[in-house]
Amino acid sequence: MGYKLSTEKFNNFLSTIGNEYKVYAPILLKGKGTFSDTDTVRYGQINRVEEIVFDKKSNFSPKEVILPITQTLFYFTEDSVTEPKVDDKKILVFLRSCDIHAVKRLDQIYLKNGAEDPYYKRLREKVKFALMECENSFENCFCVSMETNKTEEYDLFVKVKEGQVSVQCRNESFKAYFEQCEHSEVDPKFIESNDIEVKVPENLDGRVFNWTGWKEYSQRCIACGRCNTVCGTCACFTMQDIFYKDNKNIGERRRVWASCQVDGFTDMAGGHSFRKDKGDRMRFKVMHKVYDFKKRFGYHMCVGCGRCDDACPEYISFSNCVNKLNKAMEEVK
Repeated sequence: MGYKLSTEKFNNFLSTIGNEYKVYAPILLKGKGTFSDTDTVRYGQINRVEEIVFDKKSNFSPKEVILPITQTLFYFTEDSVTEPKVDDKKILVFLRSCDIHAVKRLDQIYLKNGAEDPYYKRLREKVKFALMECENSFENCFCVSMETNKTEEYDLFVKVKEGQVSVQCRNESFKAYFEQCEHSEVDPKFIESNDIEVKVPENLDGRVFNWTGWKEYSQRCIACGRCNTVCGTCACFTMQDIFYKDNKNIGERRRVWASCQVDGFTDMAGGHSFRKDKGDRMRFKVMHKVYDFKKRFGYHMCVGCGRCDDACPEYISFSNCVNKLNKAMEEVK
């Protein structure tokens, strides 16, 4: 069912659900960009539809809404453990098709990979999706190649044009808010092609681990981890025990995002460490996104959002690397 309403009425909708939902969307953060006097687009809580940036790709994915960068799992004392209070509010997040597919990858890791992760599940169960349309393909995107350019997994579709908001409502819990609005046929348009095309070799296998091309990244990569930070599908984390100064026996345990590209990620007890070479780390990341994950679950981990290419200070292109694997499979034995 589709509806058409003014921005004022849609803002009234956001205000009305505010008691039950926190609403997150990509917003413009002025002066918060990488360089001086530059802006960035990142996910934040909104109250009005005018705050949402529809015409730019967010620099960070909506992953941080569902999987916080740092998350306190429990507090501990000498003789007790207490979990933190959980906000009862549900979450409505505005995101694009590729990012909805990215959440599917996180669900696979945290909910369908053996035991369910209770901390992720507790947040994930409260989340509903508002689909954002991509009128044009953004720079470095290759979602069509990864088959993530289309989705049916959303609760609302929202499009703003010339002061009017078009809404397609697919969730019964929201329909009551729009029943008095003008009915209109509203369907999202999905991107059919990108400037960048990626072809994952059909014969890709473990032989490519020996490809000499990985050495290129030993020189270029600086192990900053920005590609992992902006990625919507990277799911690795580390654990930190924080001890309070007032009493060293009291503190909290936190889960914090980790990066397979940074120094120390593979450090083990006894001083041993895997993949010290940056080229080996690049190989591990690339193969996990387009080989290991698919071998286990049946579809690629990478969704083609291109944020890793956007963020890399050394201009390393993930999409270009994957395309190189076609020739690499001809070279290896």
